[in-house]
Amino acid sequence: MFFPNFKLFKKNCKKTQNYAIRFSKIITFATNLYIMKRFAFKMFLKPGCEEEYARRHAALWPELRQIIKEQGVGNYSIFWDKDTNILFAYQECEGSQTSQDAENADAVTRRWWDYMADLMEVNADNSPVTVPLREVMHLD
Repeated sequence: MFFPNFKLFKKNCKKTQNYAIRFSKIITFATNLYIMKRFAFKMFLKPGCEEEYARRHAALWPELRQIIKEQGVGNYSIFWDKDTNILFAYQECEGSQTSQDAENADAVTRRWWDYMADLMEVNADNSPVTVPLREVMHLD
């Protein structure tokens, strides 16, 4: 036999393999946790609703603000184009979830969408009609 203590060698290989698998899982988790995804999208404001839209967002509910942060969404801004009434939004997200993820929306977010539905174009569930935008350039 090539290895004098084959059983010990086999045991150590198995241990090393388990450590490698665990380490790989930790690296994958850490990578997903700390990679920020940039997400830009547009929404559509109804004519004459600009001031009310701005007023409601100036008084954003604290519980909604907290939930958005807990979802890993940060650096979130919304801009209004007065010529087209299009809202342009940008946010940075940890992982794959965004603030516009209707499938995973919590009760507070859904309540906010209901509150804002009279000001914007919305889907059947009152989530805002959202058009994701493709990033064509980025500069750090």
